[in-house]
Amino acid sequence: MHNYLEFEKPVADLEGQIIELKKIETGEDAVDVHDEVERLEKRSRDALEDLYKKLTPWQKTQVARHPDRPHCVDYVARLITDFVPLAGDRYYAEDHAVIAGFGRFDGQSVAVIGQEKGSDTQTRLKHNFGMARPEGYRKAVRIMELAERFQIPVLTLVDTAGAYPGIGAEERGQAEAIARSIAACLDLEVPIVSLVIGEGGSGGAMAIAAANRVLMMEHAIYNVIAPEAGASILYRDAARARDVAQAMKMTAQDLMGFGIIDAIVEEPLGGAHRGSEAAIDAAGRHIRAAFAELGGLEGSALKRQRREKFLAIGRNL
Repeated sequence: MHNYLEFEKPVADLEGQIIELKKIETGEDAVDVHDEVERLEKRSRDALEDLYKKLTPWQKTQVARHPDRPHCVDYVARLITDFVPLAGDRYYAEDHAVIAGFGRFDGQSVAVIGQEKGSDTQTRLKHNFGMARPEGYRKAVRIMELAERFQIPVLTLVDTAGAYPGIGAEERGQAEAIARSIAACLDLEVPIVSLVIGEGGSGGAMAIAAANRVLMMEHAIYNVIAPEAGASILYRDAARARDVAQAMKMTAQDLMGFGIIDAIVEEPLGGAHRGSEAAIDAAGRHIRAAFAELGGLEGSALKRQRREKFLAIGRNL
């Protein structure tokens, strides 16, 4: 049974009817309802397709935050073999919001850095809902420096509402840690590919996404501030998040038009949460293509390309 979003109610009603009919079909007093089930399944698919053809930015935000959407650990498990996680920033502590280590992608060594939100209450608390503290960003820098030392390409998986804004994080240099992580991305002389798998929230996301190629899942979002926070600032009313989301131009389709991202990874009908393996496999194909494009470039050329990419943002708007 799916966790249905508010706007998916028509589909939820149809799929509920299908489940009830299938119970009748398999019960003691079984009735042949095969044709009716097929008819309802077609209506359900058509309704889902119609909904997802015209999602608003606020609806895409809901899809990007769906609790069943595949997370960083799911991408690592399916795409990366022989993954060896590394922990700690060598200064203060381990930050479980950031998953980092080395493994193999298509048989080639790769450094992986990703933000993990968690999938249930226990793991969400452990991973701090994907909101990294300074230690997480310093760990990311540590992995990037190791990757450059051994000439290993870097893959980052972005999924955070933003960096953790707690007092302790600020006391330990949150802003500086984010800035150093962005600088480390820009200074790398190995290929770096970033994929926004859910939310790309502000500097907390940019810290690991200043890459040669920035990819986004079809229903992911990438913004400077969460719509609710933007509504609270602009209107003193978080309930106007829907209006702010519309104005922010934060969907993959908007950002592709602005030249901020390089490719959109198509998701299964109904979002990645309805077909996690297919969504991750599609992401894998785009990541493979991105690394293939970058593989022949010298370190200085990779660094220059990255610099020019980000300096060009906004120039032709």
